Amino acid sequence: MDAPTTTTEERGLPAADGKEPRIPGEPSADAVLVRRTLAEIAPVADRVTSYFYALLFIRHPELREMFPAAMDTQRDRLLKALLTAAEHMDDAPVLTAYLENLGRGHRKYGTQATQYPAVGEALIGALVRYAEKSWDEETEAAWVRTYTTISQIMIDAAAENERTAPAWWQAEVVSHDLRTPDIAVVTLRPDRPYPFLAGQYTTLETPWWPRIWRHYSFAAAPRPDGLLSLHVKAVPAGWVSNALVHRARPGDLLRLGPPAGSMTVDHSTDTGLLCMGGGTGIAPIKALVEDVAEHGDRRPVDVFYGARSGHDLYDIDTMLRLQKTFPWLSVHAVTEEQGRLPEAVCRYGPWNERDAYLSGPLDMVRRGVDALRGAGVPSDRIRHDFLAELAPATAG
Repeated sequence: MDAPTTTTEERGLPAADGKEPRIPGEPSADAVLVRRTLAEIAPVADRVTSYFYALLFIRHPELREMFPAAMDTQRDRLLKALLTAAEHMDDAPVLTAYLENLGRGHRKYGTQATQYPAVGEALIGALVRYAEKSWDEETEAAWVRTYTTISQIMIDAAAENERTAPAWWQAEVVSHDLRTPDIAVVTLRPDRPYPFLAGQYTTLETPWWPRIWRHYSFAAAPRPDGLLSLHVKAVPAGWVSNALVHRARPGDLLRLGPPAGSMTVDHSTDTGLLCMGGGTGIAPIKALVEDVAEHGDRRPVDVFYGARSGHDLYDIDTMLRLQKTFPWLSVHAVTEEQGRLPEAVCRYGPWNERDAYLSGPLDMVRRGVDALRGAGVPSDRIRHDFLAELAPATAG
């Protein structure tokens, strides 16, 4: 994704399975076994994850209180994390960055290093039951090595983060601007400095739905006054989003997890940017434009802002004001009448010399990645924060 592919041997590390170094570009022996297991359990993913949590809570009931009462969303995350690890386990920079983010983020749940073995035991137990065809001693050993590596990276990242940052921040809602009936711009004041980079996101918990955390990108680059801005769209059955749009008011207190995400600008180069933002996905794109401006760069930046209709382009006035201010910025509004956003972007181009940034609904990002690759943009220059969600589409 946004890190160049580098094999473990090239970084001076042993092969993942502890055997002879593998041929660069070829999957390691452990990767082959792990992916074979994942391919077998994919059709019964719901049963695997349900059984995993059943084992975990029966053997360690004290861990149940760390999870929300409704487990629907949480259940989906296990398989996504496993698929991500499997897809990138031979790509140390990408996998390490992903797992370090998870390790830091898990501090807000109260996760302790001593709890990781319990999770590993439940995981192996679930795989033994549902991967009957591919499971053998060699496969189990590969999974043990893989999980040990994964958990240690997360544990180390959490321990390092604990020395310099809290597990979570308390933030007060200072303003609530309802832009459309279902989109609000929410401005927060954290209780202590909150260091982040433009293009990153936070996880957020409301007082109305304890232990349920959702991701929201920052809609502005870091500000001198320390305030944070989020764009939130209420979605059907979205407990947190509906609470933030329709219930939150100035004075309410929320909790924020640590910043995460790698959709940031490399200011050591002058490479132009191609930014694709769909719906509230324009929020981090706006932050990236501000970030480029603050660094005094004159690199070309093209922003494609997509929505269903002109009415849904709720932040287009802001983007057009930025375009008038900065001659290096070009803003293109795209509605469904003009076609899908990724296809519209590719009609302009060429973009093969740009760094691409994609933010918005998962389907849009997935189509955008495919379209940009087809248009000649190298994969390592396409940035987004859907690593786990896109792993199933690219696995194998």
